[in-house]
Amino acid sequence: MAVAAVTELAEVAEATELSRDAVTTMILHNLKFDNWLNFPSPSPSGDGEGKKVLYFNSLGFKPQAIEKKSNKISPKKCKFKTQRYAPIFLCQNSYQMKPKFNRRKFIHQSSLAAVGLTLSSSFSASAHKPTGNRIGIIGLDTSHSVAFTKSLNSADADQKYKGFKIVAAYPNGSADIESSVKRIPGYIEDVKKLGVEIVSSIDELLKKVDFVLLETNDGRPHLEQAYQVMKAGKPLFVDKPVAASLSDIIAMYSLSERTKVPFFSSSSLRYMETAQEVASGKIGIVLGADCFSPATIEKTHPDLFWYGIHGVEILYTVMGTGCKELSRTSTDNTDIVVGTWKDGRIGTFRGTRNGKHDYGGTAYGEKGNMVLGPFKGYDNLLDHIISFFTTGNIQVSPTETIEIYTFMEAADESKRQGGKAVKLEDIKQKHTRLAEQKLKKLN
Repeated sequence: MAVAAVTELAEVAEATELSRDAVTTMILHNLKFDNWLNFPSPSPSGDGEGKKVLYFNSLGFKPQAIEKKSNKISPKKCKFKTQRYAPIFLCQNSYQMKPKFNRRKFIHQSSLAAVGLTLSSSFSASAHKPTGNRIGIIGLDTSHSVAFTKSLNSADADQKYKGFKIVAAYPNGSADIESSVKRIPGYIEDVKKLGVEIVSSIDELLKKVDFVLLETNDGRPHLEQAYQVMKAGKPLFVDKPVAASLSDIIAMYSLSERTKVPFFSSSSLRYMETAQEVASGKIGIVLGADCFSPATIEKTHPDLFWYGIHGVEILYTVMGTGCKELSRTSTDNTDIVVGTWKDGRIGTFRGTRNGKHDYGGTAYGEKGNMVLGPFKGYDNLLDHIISFFTTGNIQVSPTETIEIYTFMEAADESKRQGGKAVKLEDIKQKHTRLAEQKLKKLN
């Protein structure tokens, strides 16, 4: 009997008659490397031949109530193929499973941090999916805006970008972060030379574009800016940091679900070739990782949001989700954050504020170890942004992004407590309550 790890949501939804949202929730929730899945395997000639079965082990549910015919059933062990889709398997020739759980209750339990939304990894069937290729930028206070424009608008732009162009930009970014404000005049001139129209408001921008790159370097206005874009029905990529607080980030994903307008966020360091090779299984199951990046502090944001996000994103790219607690040691020039995952694995982040700025790390796997790096630029991230705009498939799950920022908020709390261990779930619950309050005010 052939067993394949499911990597396409549509495949799972078709097999189970569950919504894509519910399937996504099952795939993304509570992955574990050490939780091997055992399941019954009927003989190839049985009455169940040809039926598809979804086996999963998220939230404590286990395969049960297999309809037993006259065939002899023998156990068979199935190993995870990839960390990202570990709980989900389809068996081509097997009995139909009769799940003993309430579908509505399951989706409710799997909702994101009790905010009341189910996670979607693609455009909702009821949402308007833009068909154009016009991109607008909000925020010309980051070098990313210029880098993306040069790649897409140059005369010899790569065909893989499928004709997508930056056509308009609203330049205003941070009002009080000097390192950002002083960049804007020069970056305006840079993008104007590449054919970008400068507009005076976000509303004006939204009338001219199909998709949005929210590039404002300052994460504080991101919640309100993203809400404007979502109300207009424009899918968007939100550059780092997603926002200036975890509660804002949770609120943004809730608004995304309510408006049926998807977004994703990622550091460009996620798409370093070596990090992606590890995530794809090159060294087998990842047993642990040590990652590093600059961690310059901006006083208006949690310490690691501003620049430490790069190294933390590398850590999560290779380790996956599941960190339960962490502790942080901090000096003027260095941060060390040690995270313990639910399955006992340990991942560390080292943030530096002196010496040469560099990015990388080491991943430790069952088949060997691998050095992470070097970082070669923004093009790999841009490839995934264009893929998102083209297909509607979110490139980094809301679950993972929220946990990354929970990790960083927890690191701040550990610092406030003198390096004590902090549970991520406690931090998430606190900020979920704050997100609910912010959504009430916003609405």
